Amino acid sequence: MNSPQYQGPGPYNTPQHAVPAPPVPSPHKPSRGKAWLTHGAVALVALFIGTGIGSSGDADADTKAGAAAKPGPTVTTTKTAEAGPAPTVTETVTAKPKKTKEAGPATSFGGDGEYLVGEDIKAGTYKTAGSDGSFGCYWARLKDASGEFDAIIANNNLEGPGRVTLNKGEYFQTQRCQEWKKVG
Repeated sequence: MNSPQYQGPGPYNTPQHAVPAPPVPSPHKPSRGKAWLTHGAVALVALFIGTGIGSSGDADADTKAGAAAKPGPTVTTTKTAEAGPAPTVTETVTAKPKKTKEAGPATSFGGDGEYLVGEDIKAGTYKTAGSDGSFGCYWARLKDASGEFDAIIANNNLEGPGRVTLNKGEYFQTQRCQEWKKVG
């Protein structure tokens, strides 16, 4: 019978309004390390793409064209909105270097030494002011650089200024003389 004191199994023991709750998932926060790794990888890829784009373009054209083309003048024009003086034109011209003398035989020299005419010094007439203050100025024209006495074509000891004419292929020896300068 249905007595309120009966506690056995049956429909009267379970409340009618209770519904079992769904299982609660465990709380899981996204990993900060994974987020940093993802963002860092994206930033690195963007850097490489940007660098590639920035360095590409006309660089090859400039290199290829720069080898054959010579720089030309650059013209910059500035226009003003007001009615006034004529537009300002700025022109930039690339300066061409002056040609330098090619290295060759000297036309003046000083000090003690022996010079090959046509290679070390130019052929021609040279002048000196004389002795450099020592014992006296000695010069010699030589047919070769052997150092033998019979190699001397002409020589002199100067007490004051002097001149000598040198021919190509000769050797010229000078001792204790001031600077020799080509005068003819």
